[in-house]
Amino acid sequence: MNEIQFFLIFLGTFLLMECVTWCTHKFVMHGFMWYFHEDHHQPKYAAIFERNDVFFVIFAIPSIVLFYYGVEGGLNYKFFIGLGIMFYGMCYFMIHDVLIHQRFKWFKNTNNKYLIGLRKAHKVHHKHLGKEHGECFGMLFVPFKYYKI
Repeated sequence: MNEIQFFLIFLGTFLLMECVTWCTHKFVMHGFMWYFHEDHHQPKYAAIFERNDVFFVIFAIPSIVLFYYGVEGGLNYKFFIGLGIMFYGMCYFMIHDVLIHQRFKWFKNTNNKYLIGLRKAHKVHHKHLGKEHGECFGMLFVPFKYYKI
C-alpha cells in the first residue's frame, strides 16, 4: 500500500467514527450501559472524573490493539485504522470535554459558527436528564439547524 491509500484509510476511519459514536451514544450509552453515562447527564458533577469516562477507555482499546498489530512485520493498514480512531478520540475530547462541558478551561469564548452549532446541539441533547427522549447523538456533525445564529 502507498501513502495515499494509508491516508484514505485514516480519513475514512476518522469519518466512520462519527457514525460509530452516534450509534454507541444512542443505543449503548442511552441503552444497556446507561449506568455509566447517567452521571454525565446530571447538571453538576462534583468529581473530576465521571463514570462516563469509561467510554474513553473502551474506545481506546481497539486503537491500541490496532497500533500493535499495525506495526507487526512492518507498517500496515491496521495502524492507520488505529490512527483514525485515535484522532477522532482527540477531536471528541477537545470538542466535548473542553469546548462544550468546560472540564478544562482552555477555550471559553468562540465566535465560530460551527463550534457554536455543536454547543447548541449538545445543549439540546442534555436537556433530557433521563435516557429516553434523547436527540442530537452525534458530536462533530449535527443538524444544520443548530448552525443558525
